[in-house]
Amino acid sequence: MNTLTTLLIFSTFIPIIIASSYNADSYVPSYNSDVTSYVPTTSNDVVMNQIDSCWRAKTNWASNRKALADCAIGFGKNAIGGKFGEIYEVTDPSDNPTNPKPGTLRYGAIQTQPLWIIFSKNMVIHLKNELMVNSYKTIDGRGATVEISNGPCITIQDVSHVIVHGISIHDCTRGTAGMVRSSVNHVGYREGSDGDAISVFASSNVWIDHCFLARCYDGLIDVTHASTAVTISNNYFTQHDKVMLLGHNDAFSADRILKVTVAFNRFASALVQRLPRLRFGYAHVVNNHYEEWIMYAIGGSANPTFLSEGNYFIAPNDSTAKQVTKRETSAKWKNWKWRSSGDEFLNGAYFVPSGYGSCAPQYSPDQSFTANPASMVPSLTIDAGPLNCVVGKAC
Repeated sequence: MNTLTTLLIFSTFIPIIIASSYNADSYVPSYNSDVTSYVPTTSNDVVMNQIDSCWRAKTNWASNRKALADCAIGFGKNAIGGKFGEIYEVTDPSDNPTNPKPGTLRYGAIQTQPLWIIFSKNMVIHLKNELMVNSYKTIDGRGATVEISNGPCITIQDVSHVIVHGISIHDCTRGTAGMVRSSVNHVGYREGSDGDAISVFASSNVWIDHCFLARCYDGLIDVTHASTAVTISNNYFTQHDKVMLLGHNDAFSADRILKVTVAFNRFASALVQRLPRLRFGYAHVVNNHYEEWIMYAIGGSANPTFLSEGNYFIAPNDSTAKQVTKRETSAKWKNWKWRSSGDEFLNGAYFVPSGYGSCAPQYSPDQSFTANPASMVPSLTIDAGPLNCVVGKAC
């Protein structure tokens, strides 16, 4: 990115609480497959959110990459990725699901020791089957343009401490049944991935930041099967139906432990629903920019808890789809804790709150942060998605 000259830290804001149905089955978005048209560009003066102000203005970011691991906020704050490991450089975009070559992304991702994975050059990676990421890994795309596309994509399963930063993941397809290596010591039979961009399954301490996600077979990000301690931030979502699923199904009560922070993301045009959709668990949805939706923005079932704080909601022009919220249930939901605090609603958008008592996120001191005023969100999210970082310059 261009040189940054402005760092701002914002104060608290005064909470405000503001209290349809739509069938999206027939909706077929007109998709532009050119990823580069969505890469953010900014002026020299950039207002940075709490995550970016931790590292982006430093011209030595490339020689101190692991400092990024200290910059997360919210429930995924303690995701350290490969902070205490060696740097591993991806030089080869090829892929072999069972016997990956040194220099490939898969070879680094399956290692048992912590690794901070970077890329030697711009590359497009077409995975031949889902990429199983082992614990204590960072996939860091800064300094290169990295795309994972037109094949199965990323699976984070039964692991912890994973950071995915600064890559484009799009046009993901379902995986095929077959053998896939998940570590240097294990290759096992996989039934075939669902076609998500990133699937977080029974995992904890995960941070997904500054990625571009679009046009996948299933979801863009799924966090399921009792995963927890996850932060999803600074990402650019576009051109998709079921965007973000938090929780497996209405019978899987183990997802009660699920805790996710969704912050500073840009939910752009041609998104239909699930921004996010939650079951059982807790989601703090804070300082995100919603540029319309086709069906709804925030939805859920099985008595989840939402705090929507300081978001910037622009409703679609469709008069039947102005409501931000949707409860997927025929049962009583008025005791479910769904709150709006300090949100800004434009073009007729409105939030239907419910429940009583506090629904604060109860962050630990190191996870805690202060939400910014919703009026600042367009500026704070202008650089959502991969950054054009140049070595030797502020990002």
